[in-house]
Amino acid sequence: MTLSRSWGRRLGVFAAAGTMAGAVVAAAPAALAAPAVGAGTAPDAKLAAFYDQRPTWAPCETSGPGAQLECATITVPLDYRHPDGDRLSLAISRHRATDPAHRRGVLLLNPGGPGGSGLLLPTAFLDNDIAKGYDLIGFDPRGVGKSSPLVCEVTPELATPNTRPTDAEFAAWAADAQAAEQGCDRAGGGIRPYINTPNTARDMDVIRGVLGEKKINYLGFSYGTYLGAVYGSLFGRNLDRNVLDSSVHPEWIWRPQFEEQAIAYRSDVDAWAEWTGQRNKAFGLGTSAQQVLGTVEDLAAKLAVKPVGDFDRNTLDLVMGQGARYRPLWAVLGQLLIEVRAAANGQQTAAGADAAAAARLLSDLGIAETREGVFDTVTCEADWPRDLQTYYADMRLYRERYPYGFGVSRAAPTTCTFRSFTPPDRVTDLRRDNYPVGLVIQAEGDAQTQYDGGPAMAYRLRDNLVSVSDEGTHGLYSRNACVTAIVDRYLLDGVLPGSRSVCPGDPRPPIPADTAPAQVQPHAAAPSTLEASVRQFIAAKHLDRH
Repeated sequence: MTLSRSWGRRLGVFAAAGTMAGAVVAAAPAALAAPAVGAGTAPDAKLAAFYDQRPTWAPCETSGPGAQLECATITVPLDYRHPDGDRLSLAISRHRATDPAHRRGVLLLNPGGPGGSGLLLPTAFLDNDIAKGYDLIGFDPRGVGKSSPLVCEVTPELATPNTRPTDAEFAAWAADAQAAEQGCDRAGGGIRPYINTPNTARDMDVIRGVLGEKKINYLGFSYGTYLGAVYGSLFGRNLDRNVLDSSVHPEWIWRPQFEEQAIAYRSDVDAWAEWTGQRNKAFGLGTSAQQVLGTVEDLAAKLAVKPVGDFDRNTLDLVMGQGARYRPLWAVLGQLLIEVRAAANGQQTAAGADAAAAARLLSDLGIAETREGVFDTVTCEADWPRDLQTYYADMRLYRERYPYGFGVSRAAPTTCTFRSFTPPDRVTDLRRDNYPVGLVIQAEGDAQTQYDGGPAMAYRLRDNLVSVSDEGTHGLYSRNACVTAIVDRYLLDGVLPGSRSVCPGDPRPPIPADTAPAQVQPHAAAPSTLEASVRQFIAAKHLDRH
């Protein structure tokens, strides 16, 4: 499989950003927040024109999912310190509460990214109980999709993607990142410095005012957890119930967050290897975690020299990361390795083509093709090291210790290494002040927002933490029944779970360990092929949406 440079760049993406055009309406830093006032009222008289907008609503689409929503376009200041200057357009959507008698307000949704389009996100939850009691509000953040878009020039690739690059390749990786930053600088016009998390939070408060609400409720995923925490820090009196699902770490903004992704992938692979080593009768990959990982590395060495079709070492590393994080796919990953190892040893099997198709599906779960510029800009709102030797030293460590899931890309230079603009805002000091206790949801094996981010965010905000044990899924609401029930009860009835709660994750495959007594394992009929197993899992967990 050929890896594209954009996969390595969009490291923490939760939802792919849209590409539809919006418009710019032409014409150091303080916190720019104020206490809440009356519903719809601006916190500053200079912003009154924005808060007082009364948009025209119309169906988002004439057919398809968007036909179930109303959409409108509003304007927001490009620079909130100069609200009389240039403006941006902001696309918002709405699905009215289906039980008006029990409506308790609006629930703003954000899918993460940064750079994820949230305009149609309400459609993902129309069958959930929250759709009864809330107007579900989606929006494309500034720079994204139907809002005024920020784009980067697509520059020629100067480096060959490699999950285990040699030292000789490091300079090309740095040159590639620098060229990408120059492409963003050339295409970013005058709006790029103002595409950041604090301004997106300020836009959210304008949305609150436009909707005529005194307070908003909030459900954010991945990067959206940080956005929600920033909103609460700037506009705490305007925030009511709030849920941060798959949280970033409040002290890892932003490079450490990406570095920890590689460590989380490795932890998932280690857990899979231990489980597989206990089932050598089923897989024949080794009798211990160390032996299983040795088998994987032997295969990696062979594929680096002679790929099996388009299955090379890069593909193996990607498949290991993606397959190990999802516990129900552990047996699929083991069987896939059996087939690839046989092919690498010159033994053709009838299941070879099936294994290749399953591998392609797994590796594609980690690929997000796009060239909008929001990710390359928002992640630069915090300072990154400028010394390339810092990155090179980390890349040497990561290619050896954390190769799975393309871990080395988490340590490599990015556009932020060569940032060409000065951020107008400081990184927000997160705190919970003047708004209710919220929920933080975190999966133990999440490889996009490593588990430690959940407890750290809950501690920083004094929120209640819901952990999901032995689970690698990113974004738990509507995917985990226990989490969904807790969140629904909190958002609709205001009932908090315990200060620390644990929900079970998806079960591991029902394959007994070699030391387990023989017994009949009742289970549903399994799909007939590896590819079908992966497709079934993706569909069941809705990994192709929000």
